[in-house]
Amino acid sequence: MAAKDEFANYCGELLSGLGAVRVKRMFGGHGIYVDDLFVAIVVGETLYLKADAETTPRFEAAGCAPFAYEAKGRRVSMAYRAAPAEAMDSPALMRPWAALALQAALRARK
Repeated sequence: MAAKDEFANYCGELLSGLGAVRVKRMFGGHGIYVDDLFVAIVVGETLYLKADAETTPRFEAAGCAPFAYEAKGRRVSMAYRAAPAEAMDSPALMRPWAALALQAALRARK
């Protein structure tokens, strides 16, 4: 198994306290679903959690960088924020941040 697959699977384990997790390869990275809701992306060695207008201030206050990429010469940002470094240590530490991502995903579905 490639190192990036192992890291993505580890990120899936961090989110497993919220429900059934599925990790899927996509676009050179991985997408993570909890109970069939798309809640996170993994690019390289970074887990990005879904955010929205309601949750972004919490991520910003914790210093979580937005997910952005270059496309056709311009920078494109998406509604995902890097998980706090300390949350990467255990599912218990990740749980409140993962819950924010799940709430944002639920709101986006409506």
